[in-house]
Amino acid sequence: MAESVTERPDSQPPLVQERASQGTGGLVRVEISTPVSIVVPTYQERENLPLLVERIARLKDDYGLELELLFMDDQSGDGSRQWVMGCGHDWVRLIERDGPRGLGPAVLEGMRVAHHPVIVVMDADLSHPPEKIPAMILALHSGQELVIGSRYVAGGSTDDQWGFFRWFNSFVATKLALPLTTVRDPMAGFFAFRKAELDRADELNPVGYKIGLEVIVKCRLSNVGEVPIHFSDRIHGQSKLNFKEQLKYLQHLRRLYMYKFGTWSHLAQFLIVGASGTAVNLVVLYVLVGLAVHEKLAYALGILVSLMSNFLLNRRFSFSYARDQSIYKQFLGFLGACSVGLAVNYSLFWILRDSVVGVPLWLASLSGIAGGMGFNFLISRYLVFRSGTAKTKMAP
Repeated sequence: MAESVTERPDSQPPLVQERASQGTGGLVRVEISTPVSIVVPTYQERENLPLLVERIARLKDDYGLELELLFMDDQSGDGSRQWVMGCGHDWVRLIERDGPRGLGPAVLEGMRVAHHPVIVVMDADLSHPPEKIPAMILALHSGQELVIGSRYVAGGSTDDQWGFFRWFNSFVATKLALPLTTVRDPMAGFFAFRKAELDRADELNPVGYKIGLEVIVKCRLSNVGEVPIHFSDRIHGQSKLNFKEQLKYLQHLRRLYMYKFGTWSHLAQFLIVGASGTAVNLVVLYVLVGLAVHEKLAYALGILVSLMSNFLLNRRFSFSYARDQSIYKQFLGFLGACSVGLAVNYSLFWILRDSVVGVPLWLASLSGIAGGMGFNFLISRYLVFRSGTAKTKMAP
């Protein structure tokens, strides 16, 4: 019986072998020739562990797969450790973690302790079909740097139990990640990659649960593939996704934007803060005018209040790398540095109001604000909130 082995022509070691036997009419049997580490973060998933291990065990036998299954457990205390110890599979391990809890830290620790050259990350709740792992490894074998088990490519789907709110939440979160990657499902928690890719990252420090997106951005992966999957609802246990995790996702996105876009990201945040200051300015102005305060005094007070709100928000978000410095010195510096911008703002407002007939109050106000914004950003970024680590230090 003759056999043929198909290997990759490039320098990467082959991940799969295709063996064709004349006795079977030339049909191809795919065998995964590289060992695989499957990393699964867990917290109180005891009921799901036997079901997941059973499906992975079948996969192991069907494809001649050498693997280790790592359950990275956040001190569940639900019998998960005892079940793994008695499951009878020496390739299944549960590591009880002592460090910070959460999906992100758990997956990162699992990646570090993984023994094998290919890593697969998936959830324990059976929402990710392990039967798709061979297709993902085959895509890696073809040359892709990371492969996602995707809900949003042709052939992918989600459970019928998904309601509109859950779909809309996923839709918005996916669109927010578009500037960072072109993949259809950047929110996916089911992905595979070579462990060696981690060497390309300066540092991995995800906030929340979207580790795949962190790896794509920080490891600078551009050749990312997607394999269609059906995303199932969990059968046992409760979802760990809550409002707090959604806020962490926004914080995570902000970090990744700062990492990838640098000063442009700071400018975008500065403009958003400026827009909020505009709203504060206009609200204070119209409230005081409604209380019969003279327009000039009302506008000056509006500037003062918006200045204070802008400083606090910029220090917290736009230039968070400098939050360890003295807030009092920064405020004095911000006040002094922006004095010229404030003068431009105030002067332009009254030039328009006094010299140009028919200019409404809101337009004069917006024009004054826009006139000083560019100067304010430059002086804030490079003088008031200067830092030698501004490009790399990511504050939460």
